[in-house]
Amino acid sequence: METKDLELMGVDELWYLHKLVNSVLAERLSAEKARLDERLRQLDPSPAPGKKKTRARRPYPQVFPKYRNPTRPAETWAGRGKKPRWLTAQLGSGKMLDDFRIKPLHDRALRVV
Repeated sequence: METKDLELMGVDELWYLHKLVNSVLAERLSAEKARLDERLRQLDPSPAPGKKKTRARRPYPQVFPKYRNPTRPAETWAGRGKKPRWLTAQLGSGKMLDDFRIKPLHDRALRVV
């Protein structure tokens, strides 16, 4: 079809042609997408698109807290990652890290006796 033909067409005819082209393109694109998805599944038999492969996480041992806030005993830190604010503030005031260390149970039992 030449541009001269399009110039001679009315608005209704052009609109109908526009809708026809859109529907044919949508049909062809969906068919092409289905064909490509099938080829992809044949090449890589992984889960469907949008779904991630889930790997089993490595089992990590339980980490027990090593340091405790004396003013709020519920606040503890295992010594991993960023230091908590309460500990940073205490260390900034001149205290040592060992001042906050949680004593093992057998050490506490010896002191009580």
